[in-house]
Amino acid sequence: MGLFSFFNRELAMDLGTANSIVIYNDQVVIDEPSVVAIDKKTNKIMAVGTDAKNMEGKNSSEIIETVRPLKNGVIADYEMAQHLIRELIGMANVNRAILPPSLRMVICIPSGITNVEERAVREAAQQAGAKEIRMIHEPMAAAIGIGIDVLRPEGHIVVDIGGGTSEIAVISLGGIVCNNSVRIAGDEFNENIVDYMRSNHSMAIGLRTAEEVKIKVGSALSELDEEPEPFSTLGRDIVTGLPKQVQISYKEVAYALDKSITRIEQAILDTLGATPPELAADIYRTGIFLAGGGSMLRGLDRRIASKTNLEVHIADDPLRAVARGTGIALKNFDKFAFLIR
Repeated sequence: MGLFSFFNRELAMDLGTANSIVIYNDQVVIDEPSVVAIDKKTNKIMAVGTDAKNMEGKNSSEIIETVRPLKNGVIADYEMAQHLIRELIGMANVNRAILPPSLRMVICIPSGITNVEERAVREAAQQAGAKEIRMIHEPMAAAIGIGIDVLRPEGHIVVDIGGGTSEIAVISLGGIVCNNSVRIAGDEFNENIVDYMRSNHSMAIGLRTAEEVKIKVGSALSELDEEPEPFSTLGRDIVTGLPKQVQISYKEVAYALDKSITRIEQAILDTLGATPPELAADIYRTGIFLAGGGSMLRGLDRRIASKTNLEVHIADDPLRAVARGTGIALKNFDKFAFLIR
């Protein structure tokens, strides 16, 4: 087992802006929204994950506060991040032994994270009870999770579109040769939809409703082979203040998301432009690999393929590709030790 022993417990964690996934004993044991609900009067944690997310937008701000500790892939609220990690560890139920084992963790982090931001993640995990914390960059974890042999002398480009960031990296021989990290991803898409509904339909909706719109009729293209039915969106009329219902089509959502997707496309083009010629030749053969929840947006693969003239592959189970890769790196620590910081 190398670094790990029988007396240790090991967790792999994808601590995401939108969702956090925990892998224990090669199994996904936790897949919950990265949301914490706190009682403002007592400062006690009321709920974490799905239960906390269900309170968003439906609670009195004077009694219950719902907090997303991570923003754009990094910790925005240090104290709440500690609570989130501690609760996730507790939900994973890894300390059932009479003598609690030493807990070691591998956590994936954005490739564009600063030293200060990385230290915040590490310290939050330590405060939550982990004895040893290692880090792996999200694009590398995604590549491993997709099934790419990252140790081969062959270039691959991975685009991981998560909740807070889109990570683009060219990987070869176990290293990230060039990369780009832009803070435009699923959360930005939701905000685009909120803004569109306000400006074009005079209707106010919440981020939860915007996310539902994105899932039901979200699209990166204004023309799809299989068109989803228009979605009935509920919100508040800005003019009258009364509840309102509007039918929104995928074409409208494609228009709302266009600028954000264009910026992700440009980040991909910039990364390709910085790729050494020999690796660029490899990428021409292997294409682009998409992971993360944002990669599930209808037509996104076709749009990126058209922009780059490269074949685009979407990972199997893209939502869990990063977590799965982190778990594989943890299980095969000796093999991937030099990739884990």
